[in-house]
Amino acid sequence: MLIREFRIVLPISVEEYQVGQLYAVAEASKGETGGGEGVEVLCNEPYEKDGEKGQYTRKIYHLKSKVPDILARIAPKGSLLVKEEAWNAYPYCKTGSFHHNNEYMAEKFTLTIETWHKPDMGDQDNVHGLDKSQLEKRTIVDIDIADRSCINAKEYNAEEDPAVFKSQKTGRGPLGPNWKKELADNPDCPHMCAYKLVTVEFKWLLLQGRVESMIQKVENRVFTKFHRQLFCWIDKWIGLTMDDIRRMEAETKEELDKMRANDERKGLDANDDCN
Repeated sequence: MLIREFRIVLPISVEEYQVGQLYAVAEASKGETGGGEGVEVLCNEPYEKDGEKGQYTRKIYHLKSKVPDILARIAPKGSLLVKEEAWNAYPYCKTGSFHHNNEYMAEKFTLTIETWHKPDMGDQDNVHGLDKSQLEKRTIVDIDIADRSCINAKEYNAEEDPAVFKSQKTGRGPLGPNWKKELADNPDCPHMCAYKLVTVEFKWLLLQGRVESMIQKVENRVFTKFHRQLFCWIDKWIGLTMDDIRRMEAETKEELDKMRANDERKGLDANDDCN
C-alpha cells in the first residue's frame, strides 16, 4: 500500500472552487473521450446517507492506452474497464476506483482518493485525521500549478499556463515564482488548498511497489494538469451557478454517450470492411 497526500494551493476561494472543479471535470471528460476510450457516466444524482448530503456519481473509464505500459501488458483481456464511484459532500469528497468486469483484478487493485478543500495555504498537518500507522506511510507532495517543469513538454499549452495566463474577469494571474508567498502575505486575496489523500494498493507479487509508484505518478500528473486548467479556465466558469453546472453535466453526459456510440459504429464498420 502506498499513501501520498497531494497539497494543491490555488488563488481561488473554497466557494469558487466548488463550481470550477465541476466545470473542469466536465470539460476534461470530453478531452479524454474518443477512439473508443474515455469516460462513460452511468449515474449522477443527489444522495443522503448517515446525515451526509451530496452528489453521487458512478462512471466507467475505458482505459486501454491510458494506463502504464506494465499494467496494460499484464492485465487480463477485458480488465481495463475501471469503475469509479464518487461521493461529493463538498468541501469533502471521496472517490473509489476498482476494476469493473474482472473479479480477479478487482481483488488485486484498489484506489481511493479523499479530498478536503480548506481556506488555507496547505499548512494543516493532518487534515484527514490519519492514525499513527497511516501517518508513518504517508508522503506529502506539494504541487505548484505555476511550475512549468512539472508538465511534460509534449503536453505544454501556453493557454493553460498559470505563469502566463491573466484572468480578464477577476484580474488574477499571471502567477510569478513567489506567488504563494504573495498570496499568504495578503489574506484578503481568495485562496484555498485541496488536500488529496491517495491510497493505492496493487496486490501482485513482485510488481506491487512498481505499479503503486506508477499509479501515484499518474495521479500527480493528472492533479497538476487538471488544476492548471481549472485556474486558466476561470473566466469560463466564474459566476456560474450550481444549476448551470448540473445542466452542463447533463449536456456533457449526452455528448460523451454520442461520442462513444459513434466510435463503436466506426469500429463495427471497420470490421465489416475486413470481412
